[in-house]
Amino acid sequence: MKHFYALLLISFTYSQTCEIKNLFIKLPNKTKNVFKKNLKIAYENFNQNPNSDNLIWIGRRHAYLGNYESAIKYFSQGISTYPLDARFYRHRGHRLITNRCFGRAINDLKKAVNLSSSKSNEIELDGLPNALNIPTSTIKGNIYYHLGLAYYFESQLKDAMLAFEKCIELSKNNDSYIAAANWLYIIYYQLNMINKADKLLITINNEMNLIENHSYLSILNLYKNSNDLIKIEKKIFKEESLNNITVAFGLGNFYLLKGETEKAYKIYNLITNSDQWSSFAYIGAEVMLKKLSNIK
Repeated sequence: MKHFYALLLISFTYSQTCEIKNLFIKLPNKTKNVFKKNLKIAYENFNQNPNSDNLIWIGRRHAYLGNYESAIKYFSQGISTYPLDARFYRHRGHRLITNRCFGRAINDLKKAVNLSSSKSNEIELDGLPNALNIPTSTIKGNIYYHLGLAYYFESQLKDAMLAFEKCIELSKNNDSYIAAANWLYIIYYQLNMINKADKLLITINNEMNLIENHSYLSILNLYKNSNDLIKIEKKIFKEESLNNITVAFGLGNFYLLKGETEKAYKIYNLITNSDQWSSFAYIGAEVMLKKLSNIK
């Protein structure tokens, strides 16, 4: 696989400002009603017991409804009330990424790293449980994962690499490993660390039991072997789901690493013309389109 084009991208940096509007999140009515019910319960729990755990859930429940500014407000309240609780910085950092405030997100997530450094790595409960209702991530893992994303979106690739390498180190299951590897591979390639990228791919195989990160595995398998390329293309162009947006971003990166710029550009445009602006794949596509526009 050719990598000269990926190296060219390194000389261009892209930093977005915090000016994005809180866009409408399209949710099925049934899902929205469940989320609203859960938010109501979160408020009730906090009113009965106004502790840090219950305050975090108010912020998280707002975010699932697309109320990102409200979520950030409650996480900020948590930081003021519990300044030594890394979780509030972790969650505010996550939603600052959603709002394209990458620099501020980095500051929050670095703070979370420092606050959590001397603490044990606990499982973080999912607000949107997977099919088996088994959480697959940890607090520290999520801190480094989102820090890696913020650095990546800011084109600070070496820092992003270190964050995702830490994610790999902290991963306790295949799902968390695959999620970090998905981003780390493309970062290695863009940093011209081809041997590291290849060694990372060797650790990926279809025998890995996954609960939810099958899209990331599809992307990594595409990097390993392009036999499924046509199948993946058809799936992306025929269906509209978050999973396919995620795989679409991987496909765009695949084309970019092969030097097929126009195909990559088309895929990134497809992603940003969808209504899933809050997904990391969408944000990544925005960043890559800006870089390609600068190069053109």
